[in-house]
Amino acid sequence: MRVFKFGGASVKDADGVKNVVSVLEQTGHDNTIVIVSAMGKTTNAMEATVNAYFSDKSALKAAFQETIAYHDAILKDLFPNANHEVYAQVKGLFDEVQGFLAWNKSPNYNFVYDQVVGYGELVSTTILNAYLNEVGIKSNWIDIRDFIKTNDIYRDVSVNWEKTQETISKGIDKSKLNITQGFLGSDDNNFTTTLGREGSDYTAAILAYCLNADSVTIWKDVPGVLNADPRYFTETQLLNNISYREAIELAFYGASVIHPKTLQPLQQKEIPLHVKSFINPKDPGTTVGKGVGIEPKVPCFIVKKDQVLMKLSSLDFSFIVEDSISELFKLFHDHKMKVGLIQNSAISFSVCVDNRFGRLEDLLNLLKSRFKVAHHEGVSLYTIRHFDEKAIESLQNGHEVLLEQRGKETLQLVVK
Repeated sequence: MRVFKFGGASVKDADGVKNVVSVLEQTGHDNTIVIVSAMGKTTNAMEATVNAYFSDKSALKAAFQETIAYHDAILKDLFPNANHEVYAQVKGLFDEVQGFLAWNKSPNYNFVYDQVVGYGELVSTTILNAYLNEVGIKSNWIDIRDFIKTNDIYRDVSVNWEKTQETISKGIDKSKLNITQGFLGSDDNNFTTTLGREGSDYTAAILAYCLNADSVTIWKDVPGVLNADPRYFTETQLLNNISYREAIELAFYGASVIHPKTLQPLQQKEIPLHVKSFINPKDPGTTVGKGVGIEPKVPCFIVKKDQVLMKLSSLDFSFIVEDSISELFKLFHDHKMKVGLIQNSAISFSVCVDNRFGRLEDLLNLLKSRFKVAHHEGVSLYTIRHFDEKAIESLQNGHEVLLEQRGKETLQLVVK
């Protein structure tokens, strides 16, 4: 069987939903499970709803009504019959969100986030499933929360692989066309959990692993895996083939086209991953699988924007060695700082981190009690895999380089 994953851009409007159906018609849809993200920017809108719930309840209704109106417009384009049952199904899901926010007593932001934000996926799959059946393609909607089981560390969960394997093996009929959600799971108390932003790719890998799938295809609005993000680089090149090892390296450094957690379960069972264009589904795209390196072998550029560079120096000129470095990494972990680059000497330690949870000020206050601290906010971390001099010059030109680190295959630059 095959696992397909469609992201939010592929179902951002009624034409997008129709195009997903077209892709399935062109590629075939027997023995296929289709994972769908929330439509367009719905996840951002649902996050705004959660933020309003905690910070400004007077803005809550308006924030949520905008999301409802967005989906209503898509429904009207797809289902001219206003009495179609999908209208009641979608309304029921949005009513669940409003009901939860009305009775919830938990002050835990992460818990509330997970209970609310995932409804974007539940709604998008409900709409796609109804439209497939409307146009004569029989499909089966399943709630992924019944199958992917996790712990209860909301917004930062780990998968319980044993339970997940058992529920998926027993509960999913591989002979059908199944439509389900990315990004979601549930804990032992059946509360919703989320697998992290962009976690729908990870969902695809989990299902593929547990179902022993023949392949996973991630459908994107780009031709495949490119050697650079076209949002930030003007000249990009399609990578035809990438080994698991190389893809994991790219994901580790922040390549956004593949979720970092996606690759490990696929590599364990040597399940090939295809990254293809939902605009041109017949094009070959990129295949990630068993092999050596990348083809063609060209420099690959990765950029992480809005990072923080910190330089720590010992107050008494003592060495920064194993015990102090261990303590530093515990602090980074406790403050949910993702480390992108480290460089140290005898009495100094430089680190570039992603302050994605907004806990930088607390961390700096703790560090200043032990170290002399200098930091730069809003820097960019560039990584070049398989660099050459031309690639280095293209990044250094016009930029102030704050830190450089070079290895055999990888160069990293922190720039203003």
